[in-house]
Amino acid sequence: MTKKRNRSRPIGTLQERLVAFARGHREKAATLPKGPERDALLKKADQADNMVHMDYLLGTNGNQERQL
Repeated sequence: MTKKRNRSRPIGTLQERLVAFARGHREKAATLPKGPERDALLKKADQADNMVHMDYLLGTNGNQERQL
């Protein structure tokens, strides 16, 4: 007897999920006082924004520059 794999697909595109991730982390960081936890959240949000930009550039072969 074999188990069936869960083949559900993520909702939304990668870019949409990364933007939502970054927005959520920025909103949470806004509620925190200055410190290492806040800095870590902001760093993760910046990394997600960079991934969106890199994904765009890779998708267009880097021929176009678009402002996000």
